[in-house]
Amino acid sequence: MKPLIDRARSFTAHVAEHSEEFRALEAGQRPEVLFITCSDSRVVPALITGARPGELFELRTAGNVVPEYGADRPCAEAATVEYAVEVLGVRDVVVCGHSHCGAVGALVRSDDLSAVPSVQGWLERSTPRPAGGPGVRPDLAESVQDHALTQLQRLHAHPSVARRVAEGALSLHAWYYEVHTGAVRTYDTGSGSFRPL
Repeated sequence: MKPLIDRARSFTAHVAEHSEEFRALEAGQRPEVLFITCSDSRVVPALITGARPGELFELRTAGNVVPEYGADRPCAEAATVEYAVEVLGVRDVVVCGHSHCGAVGALVRSDDLSAVPSVQGWLERSTPRPAGGPGVRPDLAESVQDHALTQLQRLHAHPSVARRVAEGALSLHAWYYEVHTGAVRTYDTGSGSFRPL
């Protein structure tokens, strides 16, 4: 904890030096992007995108899972999406999967998750098994990319998302981030493949 505490103290000093920029945040937030990604500690949205405070509205879940929408089954993920789209008026949603993802790897390999029953239940109930098999690469690139596209499809079932997309007021994007290189790829609908940003 000590390194984190030391950095928190130096951040307070940084905020004091840039007080005008941070004071503007008192008035509220107007992020343009909802960034949905994995809870994995190696994935840091602001570091990847260079975003400043107030620029990204983040949703982090194990395996960057977007559960199926159900008005009768409210959940934190659906509430976050709805708030970002309806209240904050974000213009873009990015679903960002990443290499070496433990959640996707567990699904692809059919790992025994009985020792972590909450994780097991979350993954079994929340998302279909991504493509993969015995010859899957260690970085899980294709499986993670397939998984990110599935989550993007699920977003379309959220009424607020579907309406804003139909109005041309919201765009959805699938990204794939390599934790070991920092490279980011985005899904290109024209080619049907992930291309470098």
